[in-house]
Amino acid sequence: MDRQEEFVLRTLEERDIRFVRLWFTDVLGYLKSVAVAPAELEGAFAEGIGFDGSAIEGFARVYEADMIAKPDASTFQLLPWRGEASGVGRMFCDIRMPDGSPSYADPRYVLKRALGHAAELGFTFYTHPEVEFFLLKERPAPGVKPEPIDTGGYFDHTPHSVAHDFRHESIQMLESMGISVEFSHHEGAPGQQEIDLRYADALTTADNIMSFRLVMKEVALQQGVYASFMPKPFTEYPGSGMHTHMSLFEGDRNVFYEPGAEFQLSKLGRMFIAGVLRHAAEITAVCNQWVNSYKRLWGAAESAAGAGGEAPAYICWGHNNRSALVRIPMYKPHKGNATRVEFRSVDSACNPYLAFAVILEAGLKGIEAGYELPPGAEDDVWALTSAERRALGISPLPQSLDEAITVMQDSELVAQALGEHVFDFFLRNKRAEWSEYRHQVTQFELDRYLPVL
Repeated sequence: MDRQEEFVLRTLEERDIRFVRLWFTDVLGYLKSVAVAPAELEGAFAEGIGFDGSAIEGFARVYEADMIAKPDASTFQLLPWRGEASGVGRMFCDIRMPDGSPSYADPRYVLKRALGHAAELGFTFYTHPEVEFFLLKERPAPGVKPEPIDTGGYFDHTPHSVAHDFRHESIQMLESMGISVEFSHHEGAPGQQEIDLRYADALTTADNIMSFRLVMKEVALQQGVYASFMPKPFTEYPGSGMHTHMSLFEGDRNVFYEPGAEFQLSKLGRMFIAGVLRHAAEITAVCNQWVNSYKRLWGAAESAAGAGGEAPAYICWGHNNRSALVRIPMYKPHKGNATRVEFRSVDSACNPYLAFAVILEAGLKGIEAGYELPPGAEDDVWALTSAERRALGISPLPQSLDEAITVMQDSELVAQALGEHVFDFFLRNKRAEWSEYRHQVTQFELDRYLPVL
């Protein structure tokens, strides 16, 4: 037993913790949980907890169902919203096969494998997500239009009788779980919030995002409202994304930083961006995995000059250009370690383990293959005509889930990043989702056609 495991067991005894929840995600990013008593935890550290993998979305077929959840002691935290006097702890798990080998279906392992590839090249991958979501007056019943809790806009200070201290309470909970927050504010749409998590290695960030989404929903329920990470719940308002800032480090050195270079961006950083751009269409289905995701991406592009929001729809990069898919922020140009790349298409409802894995592999491919970075976009890409974009070599992202999975299915890079099992299951699941969606008769169709046809 290592020191971290000993620390967890000692903490459980000293704090009189009666239950520990073991967390992991399925392939689509839904959080799964099993509770164990402290007396069982020493055995769980040594051998894991057995469960039926065939009951988890994308994990295993019936004839290979036995799987093991092995808790990662380094992720132990107490759950602050629990009212019990004795408290409840939680740890994330690595999923293993009965012989102890990593499960090919575990999204956490998919990301670990990509991080291992980066480590072989001498890099550590850091990420910093800006997580957007909506606060609604209540969880909408089927067929009922959602209502935001306020009418505020970007950076507005909006006191509210029900959820006026929502962000304050949420951030306190996150901090008590060891999840550091950098900024929080009201976003551009009514009821829309943004909370930015502090930079961390990508595995820690992915774990933190899973905790974040649950904390937001718990705090919302406590305050009598509802938190939603749906990419675009409103036709008339911008959707919610998760702009993700990224950098590669060698030890304490940010390898994206080069003093005196244009935008302080190194040649290695330029190749990383080139890789992300070249494979952007291929990874879109993973970063934007829901039918509704494309309402967010294209809602802005198809409104006047992007007035529907700042979601990127075209494959290009720019310096401080918020219409570009990849942006080089310039908040702290004098600080070398602050040099970073912002990837702007990701949904806050994605599976963060899979999304970070495919983004990282795309960037590493650019470095290993020596991709050349095309010229940056200096104009508002949304305001250009189709002909102007074509002349500049700017291609669109997939415009629907159907188009995204069609592009993804031919991607060698995504297949290698996800592994054959996750790759095949993901495509099957998303094809089924698209097929189900395509057969629906929408309210739009009823309103437009039923009265006149």
